[in-house]
This record gives sequence, structure tokens and C-alpha cells, in this order.
Amino acid sequence: MIASGNSLRQATAIAQAIQEDLEIQKIKSLSKVSPNDESGWIALDYASVIAHSFYKPVREFYSLEGLWSDAKRVRVVAPKR
Repeated sequence: MIASGNSLRQATAIAQAIQEDLEIQKIKSLSKVSPNDESGWIALDYASVIAHSFYKPVREFYSLEGLWSDAKRVRVVAPKR
């Protein structure tokens, strides 16, 4: 899963929200989000799924979509609360 934010803070908040929402469902990441992360790329490892949260310019630079362009795309719909 790949997401991006318009600032470093927003990219970190996206990753934290993913982590918190999945922890509520008893799904824990093998990695953790550092609140002081300024790398622009946060990866959360859930074994069979990796969630990437990018600062938009970093996402454009690394272009993971280009690396995985031949992979099957799967749309995920957020559960209703």
C-alpha cells in the first residue's frame, strides 16, 4: 500500500493513523513509526502487506509505482464505522 502526504508531518501522521487503526484490530506492525522521523519515507511491515507513507517529493523521486508497474493493482475500501 502506498500513500503520500504534502508535508513530512502529514506523511508521519498517515503512518501513525494506519498503525493505530490496525492495532485497534489487534494487527501489529513488525516496525514502528518514529514521531521524529524526517526521512520522508515510512514503511510499516505487516508481513504480507507493507504500508508505505511518503512525503510527496520523496514518493516521486523513488517512484515505487514504476518498479511495480507490472504488478496487479488492488483497491482497498476503508471499512465503515
